[in-house]
Amino acid sequence: MILTIVLATLLVGMTAALIRAIKGPTVYDRILASNALGTKTILVIVVLGFLMGDPSLYIDIALMYVLIGFIGTVAVLKVSEFGDLGQSRSRTEGDQP
Repeated sequence: MILTIVLATLLVGMTAALIRAIKGPTVYDRILASNALGTKTILVIVVLGFLMGDPSLYIDIALMYVLIGFIGTVAVLKVSEFGDLGQSRSRTEGDQP
């Protein structure tokens, strides 16, 4: 019963994060909302694991989703800040490696 209420609350929060990700006034608001959506998705996976009776399998899936979400968020932030994922300027003789 309590896990069902938690799941419903998480789904409401995911809906709010999805709306912010679509309507966000700035790029950073959209990135933050998509990161919050990913975090709530991880929580939903774990709660479903407890509801299904085998939380260890679902926690492993949630951990992989955490790693992928973190790397994706860092990549999107770097692209939005610098324009690419590689080195954005060429080295000159005076630059440190």
